[in-house]
Amino acid sequence: MHLVDDVYWWVNWVLYWGMVALYGWAVVDCATRKAAAFPAADKLTKPAWLAITIIGGGLGSLLGYGSGPTNFVSLIALVAVLVYLCDVRPAVREASGGTRW
Repeated sequence: MHLVDDVYWWVNWVLYWGMVALYGWAVVDCATRKAAAFPAADKLTKPAWLAITIIGGGLGSLLGYGSGPTNFVSLIALVAVLVYLCDVRPAVREASGGTRW
């Protein structure tokens, strides 16, 4: 039984830190994109996406630390960050010509 508990702990640890890395990547990427590229890509404004990634990442990280990365709030935050990374980021990057500042 001890082996199963250890495997469970390590899986949670890897998932948690992987999610924290995704949250951080989304926040840094959003902060470094041009503000004018967001409306040009027909997306929410840069401050809105920055707030979504910061609040989602912060809540997901804080609440995921004690109760595991698969709690409800962490999963909602992960979905919000993945929407940014998979939908908004490519569109904004294309609208800005690939430049960040």
